[in-house]
Amino acid sequence: METPDPLGALAAWYAEQCDGDWEHEYGVKIHTLDNPGWLIKVDLPGTSKEGATLPPESEEGPDGSWLHTSADGRHLQVACGPKDLKKALQSALTFLTT
Repeated sequence: METPDPLGALAAWYAEQCDGDWEHEYGVKIHTLDNPGWLIKVDLPGTSKEGATLPPESEEGPDGSWLHTSADGRHLQVACGPKDLKKALQSALTFLTT
């Protein structure tokens, strides 16, 4: 289900994980890529998604948009084009909350 505020929803998910210990070793990182684009990386240990995997999935749009998502049980990674951050946040949330 798509949320109107995926950044706020991701912040709420992060806050739920913080237990006095988890946030000292794990977290969520969002940064830019040089191709250009964005990368969201979420640490999964200590969460309900620890050990959950997602084979690499890719979407390419006719307008140059793109989205690549994968999870190896320890990390969720979502990379996207420079204008696709909201879509990438929604993809991360879908994995983390379903």
